[in-house]
Amino acid sequence: MTEHEELTISTRGRQTIEITHEVQQSVARSKIRDGLCHVFVQHTSASLIVCENADPDVQVDLETLFSKLVPDGDPMFVHRAEGPDDMAAHARSVLTHVGLTIPVMGGRLALGTWQGIFLYEHRTHPHRRRVLVTVLG
Repeated sequence: MTEHEELTISTRGRQTIEITHEVQQSVARSKIRDGLCHVFVQHTSASLIVCENADPDVQVDLETLFSKLVPDGDPMFVHRAEGPDDMAAHARSVLTHVGLTIPVMGGRLALGTWQGIFLYEHRTHPHRRRVLVTVLG
């Protein structure tokens, strides 16, 4: 059995947004008790991560790391069609993930105690992001 659902997540610009609750609701609506949940963001300048969700400093530090690894407006980038954050956003997406697979056990995501699912917006302007949730069981 397979169930699909599309989530729309509005961002305020570059940030991480925890979507664990929304994904768990999709799993619950699927009525699948045991299997896999695949989460996929349909964009090339946003990504998905599993990260600590207890201390918000983790997301701050993650952004500090990425700003050093892939700075906006780096002169080595040729692709700047949509501004100085354009290629940096694509590179950040490639370095993280556009899809995640999480086990489902007893109708719940089998995440660890401090793990959460986050949409990571890499652009500096607001966007509406489509996230597909597929539950297989």
